Amino acid sequence: MTRMKQVLATAVLVCVIAGLAQAQGGMMGGGDLPSTALPPNLGNVTINQNLNNQLPLDVPFRDESGRTVTLREFFKPGRPVLLSLVYYDCPMLCTEVLNGMTGMLRVLKFDPGKEFQVVTVSFDSREKPELAAAKKKAYLQRYGRAGAAEGWRFLTGDQSSVDALTNAAGFRYQWDEKLQQFAHAAAIMVATPEGKLSHYFYGVEYSPKDVRLALVEASNGKIGNPVDQVLLYCYHYDPRTGKYGAVISNVVRIAGAITILVLGSFLFIMFRREPKSGKKKKVEKGDVVSSR
Repeated sequence: MTRMKQVLATAVLVCVIAGLAQAQGGMMGGGDLPSTALPPNLGNVTINQNLNNQLPLDVPFRDESGRTVTLREFFKPGRPVLLSLVYYDCPMLCTEVLNGMTGMLRVLKFDPGKEFQVVTVSFDSREKPELAAAKKKAYLQRYGRAGAAEGWRFLTGDQSSVDALTNAAGFRYQWDEKLQQFAHAAAIMVATPEGKLSHYFYGVEYSPKDVRLALVEASNGKIGNPVDQVLLYCYHYDPRTGKYGAVISNVVRIAGAITILVLGSFLFIMFRREPKSGKKKKVEKGDVVSSR
């Protein structure tokens, strides 16, 4: 019980510090919004946050072995899904997305296939399971955690399946004829166990803390620990930035509650230790009593 109190107190302290830092950053005009400025020929390339949108769980894809599967196979009760949309033959950005995701997963204490599932899908309908298998082998070696093969799946599919998934996710890309490659943005997504999109994280570097909180929140508290629940109370997911920011009002409430609890405990202990007045000292056998 004492250990749990220490852990919760540490979590609250983190909330307070983060809240003050967040407030200071806001007062200084700091911002971290994703850029929406695109060259004219890339006007259709973007990622729309279709929060709470249902993913098409029953459209067919092929896994690394060539077996026909549906997304529904990877959505289990209490287990959220981390989704990435890339294409395996991408010369630049997709590699950075997968590298960033792998680095984040190596820090994350949750295990794919246990607390959550990772699903990577190619949006290039020309790519085949053999290429997905090679990519999976390379990234499982890079990840280096035992038992991840079933927890991180690499899929390919025909154009109709790809369109159904990318449209649901708000992932808009286009083919660049001059460069002979796809133009696309970079992000990973978290979906609930029911297949509804709950969080988007932009760029090619992903905060393990933010992704952990997103997975806990998407699971409706089915994974994680009490500290995660406290942090979720302190932090709020901001869809504009794709990050968690401190909620100052919640931080102040918790800090006030902790202060009252600490002061109350201190006063209770002090009153318990104070000797009661009027109580006569008991004379033990052998005590010397003066007659003067």
